[in-house]
Amino acid sequence: MIFSPFKMAVSKKIVVLVLLLFANFIHTEAWRRHHKFFVKEASYTRLCATKNILTVNGQFPGPTLYVHEGDTIYVKVHNNGRYNITIHWHGVKQPRNPWSDGPVYITQCPIQPGDSFNYKIIFSEEIGTLWWHAHSDWLRATVHGAIIVYPKHGRSYRFPKPDQEVPIIFGEWWKEDVREVLLEFVASGGGPRNSDAYTINGQPGDLYPCSSQDTYMLNVQYGKRYLLRMINAAMNEILFFAIANHSLTVVGADGSYTKPLTKDYVIIAPGQTLDCLLEANQKARGSYYMATRAYSTALPFDNTTTTAILNYDGYSLPTTTSPLLPSLPFYNDTTAAFDFLGNLRYPDPLLFPLNKYDTRIISTISVNTLPCVNASCAGPNGNRLAASMNNISFVSPFIDILEAYYYHINGVFGTRFPRVPPLFFNFTGINLPTILLTPERATEVRVIRYNSTIEVVFQGTNLVAGLDHPMHLHGFNFYVVGWGFGNFDKKKDPKNYNLVDPPYRNTVIVPINGWAAIRFKAHNPGVWFLHCHLERHLTWGMETVFIVKDGKKAQERILPPPRHMPRC
Repeated sequence: MIFSPFKMAVSKKIVVLVLLLFANFIHTEAWRRHHKFFVKEASYTRLCATKNILTVNGQFPGPTLYVHEGDTIYVKVHNNGRYNITIHWHGVKQPRNPWSDGPVYITQCPIQPGDSFNYKIIFSEEIGTLWWHAHSDWLRATVHGAIIVYPKHGRSYRFPKPDQEVPIIFGEWWKEDVREVLLEFVASGGGPRNSDAYTINGQPGDLYPCSSQDTYMLNVQYGKRYLLRMINAAMNEILFFAIANHSLTVVGADGSYTKPLTKDYVIIAPGQTLDCLLEANQKARGSYYMATRAYSTALPFDNTTTTAILNYDGYSLPTTTSPLLPSLPFYNDTTAAFDFLGNLRYPDPLLFPLNKYDTRIISTISVNTLPCVNASCAGPNGNRLAASMNNISFVSPFIDILEAYYYHINGVFGTRFPRVPPLFFNFTGINLPTILLTPERATEVRVIRYNSTIEVVFQGTNLVAGLDHPMHLHGFNFYVVGWGFGNFDKKKDPKNYNLVDPPYRNTVIVPINGWAAIRFKAHNPGVWFLHCHLERHLTWGMETVFIVKDGKKAQERILPPPRHMPRC
């Protein structure tokens, strides 16, 4: 055999090229799977004033995470701020991995200033839009961002392919430091002050002072299709959203597909996400307002409107006239709100049978009062406002519940969260006895058998005031099988459940003086938080914890804790 130096040289170059390409692939994969979040203060100007806010990597909203269905990623959070913090990966089920779920004193102790923690985020069945946010005090007001979950490699969307994808993140802005707002709120014993503005992608919009030049603008081309990935990161308000002269087709909600639903407006609660297709189909190629304002059934609330601009390419915004505003439902239009919510449907075969359940938990969700020294608080009759589930106002422990459960540490929590309200009364009646106003304060959880099917009925009450409540469950999505107004009737109301194609969500709006029923399969062992996603109600104690007991097999048990968990 004759060896050619030329061929050998070429072969060596090919080998080197292949090795370089492989090394680049490995580096790219590592970069895609590993992220760094630096929590730090940054200066931002809104509403004619400048202040420092807490951010991730100096961005508001924070950076977007891009993953594919079934991925596992790592996010190392460095706390360079002044306050303790945790991060929650909202809507990510984290199978067997509650250690990285994030709610402070529930699944972890906080990351203290100067420390860091490496979160392992396991994606499973999620697809579409989710989000991440701080889960300690009110820091999520500015510490939040999007998570985009694409289909598995080689697969496509279930809906027509968009020409462009656009995050639309709703928020609230206070002129004051948000932590000062929180401290004032807690000290007063009353409600928090209203925000000064709503925001779209961090901008208040040109209806607010000093905001015209920074109003968020989406430039579109006629005939193109856009996927709007909506996230409600607002602290305390459910929101209506619409675009003038355009309709929206909902194709996903809370990290799951939906049957396409076309509406002139949508409603989205804090914690919820929506994937909506927008057709740029206006032949009058001008500019159109995208607008958001509150859906609120109680006063007071921030009754302002935030705007962004949808602008067709080639159209110059006039200086003398404003874009056309959409027609939004009135702020307390409950019929409009639940007409939208009641028409969302799940498009696929059910993930588990809904025709039966193993355990039903009926829980009241109430605004309450607690006694205040010298009747000096800002709540009714000088009392302090509180909130409860089944008449228990949750008290956060000083060591996280997950650690206490995993290591069998006694005295951190009790296991007597009741399966039904401790007292049945006309929950949605008027002139309710004042003796019902005061809840018990405790740290109580509900232990659930692994792999059982659970029905939870959230029953709103008219104690202090009837309100809508967006209830969020960590670790699971659930089917919203029913809802209604008034008191839940366990004999009559289940006959009207949707057990065929109910929406599959992680946050459900319980209507004012009404109820909502959800069902989920408890196949994710761990400690999982259940709470109202209105931040004022969470601060008051409208929350509890479900502990899904370990199964007998190894794959049914909680993963071991990572090294270097934050300490309390």
